[in-house]
Parts: sequence; structure tokens; C-alpha cells
Amino acid sequence: MTINAPLRGRRALITGGASGIGRACAVRLAEAGADVVVLDRDAGAAQAVATEVGGTPVVADLSDLASVDGLDLAVDILVNNAGLQHVAPLVEFPVERFSYILRLMVEAPFRLVRGALPHMVEQGWGRVVNISSIHGLRASPYKSAYVTAKHGLEGLSKVIALEGAEHGVTSNCVNPAYVRTPLVEGQIADQARAHGLSTDQVVEQVMLAPAAVKRLIEPAEVAETVAWLCSPSAASVTGTSVVMDGGWSAR
Repeated sequence: MTINAPLRGRRALITGGASGIGRACAVRLAEAGADVVVLDRDAGAAQAVATEVGGTPVVADLSDLASVDGLDLAVDILVNNAGLQHVAPLVEFPVERFSYILRLMVEAPFRLVRGALPHMVEQGWGRVVNISSIHGLRASPYKSAYVTAKHGLEGLSKVIALEGAEHGVTSNCVNPAYVRTPLVEGQIADQARAHGLSTDQVVEQVMLAPAAVKRLIEPAEVAETVAWLCSPSAASVTGTSVVMDGGWSAR
């Protein structure tokens, strides 16, 4: 292991690794020397990112919990990133969609960690990084499933931290505000049409109204935080949430 490759010899599994934050994490952890497993339900995109970083693609739908249980989880680093959004008032929120989001964003991470922990404990080293959100700490209207899922992920992360500490396993959340991903870019376009505003106005006046810093976060910024949490210098950082919200929660 060298200073320039602190994760050499470590195997990292990134869910939703084919685009957005997941892809940025795959690139950054590979740069740090990790052997990266890119898990995504999009086979072509997973293969493309795996080829780019010299990693391994794995195709799986994490909402299918049986397929989660069948994964090879002998990994040293687990980045729980996969997720989605659905916006609707509570009384109109589709109950099946609510269940789907919690299955994908809470139960699948639980099962992934449950499967990965024995290997981490045996190695005496492990890193679990959960890509949460400012919505893991603050609520917004019309996002009942997403807010519930992210709050649940925060609690799960803390339990992992307490149980893993004596075995050299840390667990943390990363909590960004809006990140420049394909999912968010689509939301911006929809909001611009709905409000009759420019895309820049939507970001500043609608989406980031509660934040002090009025710009989208770049995926590489999140990935840099993930890499730090996996690094030797963060060995005592566990059970916490690293907030990247541009001052949203300062109010």
C-alpha cells in the first residue's frame, strides 16, 4: 500500500455505480487503488464504467431482494448509492411506489451490509458509506417516501457503526443537497416548464431556496468525500453524517 494508492488491495462495491454519484465514486475509488465492482441494473452502462475504471460490472435490480441475497459480498468497501425519487402529496402517493422506494433504499442496503459484514469482520477492516441526502436530516413536502427512506438509512448507518467499531468497520452517511446528476437535471427541466423560469432560476429560487450556496454540487465533490471516509485519516470517523448542503441545515 502506498500513499498514492491507499485503497490498493481493497475491493469496493458501489450500487447505482453506472451514472451520477455512483460513477464518480467508481472513478475516485479506482484512482485510490481499489478494485471496483460497479453494480447497476443498466448492463451497458455498468460495463462502460467498469471498463473505464478497470473494474467489474454486476447487473442486478436491488428492488429484487432475492437477487441481493445472491450477490458476492466479499467486499471491503460498500457504497450504498442506488436510489430514486417520486414526488406527490401524501394522500396521492402510490402505495406500491412507497414500498418500492423503501425496499430499494433501506431494505436492500440492510441486506447488502448484512452480507458484507462477515468478510469485513474477518479482515478486521471495512468501510460502509451510505449516500444519504440533506433529506436524511430535513424534510420537504411531497417527498414522503424519499425522506422516510433517507431517515431510515441514517439510523441503519449508526447501528452499523456501533456494531462494527470493535472490528475495524466504520459506517457513515454523506448528505449532499442537490447534486448535478441526470435525475436532478430532469427535475430542473420539469420545474422550469412548470414555473415558467429559466433553469438557473429554478436552481436558485426553487430547488436551493433553503440553501446559502446557490449552486448544484458536482458528483466528483461527493466522491471525494466518500474517498476520504475510506482513507486511513478517517479511521475514527464513524456513526456520523458528513453534510454537504451549502448551508441548508444552518437555518
